[in-house]
Amino acid sequence: MRRVKLALALTMGEPAGIGPDITLKTWKVRFEQDVQPFYVLCDPELLKARAKHLGLKIPIKVVEPEAACDCFDEALPVVPLSGPVQVSPGAPSGTNAALVIESISTAVQHVKDGRASAVVTNPISKKILYDAGFHHPGHTEFLGDLAKTYWGKDADPIMLLAGPELMAVPLTIHVPFVDVPKLLTKDLIVDKCRAINKDMIERFGITSPRIAIAGLNPHAGEGGSMGTEEIETISPAIAQLRSEGIDARGPLPADTMFHSEALDTYDVAVAMYHDQALIPVKTLAFDEAVNVTLGLPYVRTSPDHGTAFSIAGTNKASPNSLMASLRLAAALAEPELV
Repeated sequence: MRRVKLALALTMGEPAGIGPDITLKTWKVRFEQDVQPFYVLCDPELLKARAKHLGLKIPIKVVEPEAACDCFDEALPVVPLSGPVQVSPGAPSGTNAALVIESISTAVQHVKDGRASAVVTNPISKKILYDAGFHHPGHTEFLGDLAKTYWGKDADPIMLLAGPELMAVPLTIHVPFVDVPKLLTKDLIVDKCRAINKDMIERFGITSPRIAIAGLNPHAGEGGSMGTEEIETISPAIAQLRSEGIDARGPLPADTMFHSEALDTYDVAVAMYHDQALIPVKTLAFDEAVNVTLGLPYVRTSPDHGTAFSIAGTNKASPNSLMASLRLAAALAEPELV
């Protein structure tokens, strides 16, 4: 496998969670797993302490982003943040919130400045950031605002969950289920599917993407007897998309569109709400699924799991999803090299 021209920028994530653990473990198996070069935006002392805590002998080298590829084979490259991180595994503290945010924004700036090829984010604790005054619903929305900050244009970020067998997009994400029906509109479905179709072509190299759109209600509404959203909102959106030459199909009953034979009939599934997409993705590939943000002027991926405070520092955290995130980020950012 050939190497990326520029290293991937990996964020610190929530330092009390498993982010440092899986980062260290991923570098440890870089040769066996063909991990593309990356550097971590983090306090190097945090990584040294966590490595010692886990019993891992890992050399750490403070570098500029451009030097990460050159030293990656011999040491874990680290670009320091503006201050030290004070933390114990499993014990999050709001005192680190500003550095968590700095790590993300700096990674995006490095890509904009041509110093990194893509952004890969370790998991964050939204509650810790909320308590510290963070006003974004999550990573995805913050990354959209950073696109406007650094590229000077609005972005409509879209969460895609990508596994070996299934790629799925939830149209509504971190909202109460009771709010989902009123948030679903024809324009939302059309706009999101246009963006999905564009990135499937431009990022994933799928010439004619097949987009399977789920219904909201059981049995996709059963002809209106179990709900009318399919008739009044989803079907008109699909008709609009098809009139534009986009291969959108549905609305499909969500209970029958994720079995093995059905998966062969489309490239990406569009779900109406969070769990409708994430349950099948995580069931099929819990340790290998990757969170990809579509609709941005830069590539961003992330492990499809949380901070896992309960196992931070215990050596139980699997690095598989982070490794998959790094591989996919490299392939999307520089497809000719991977």
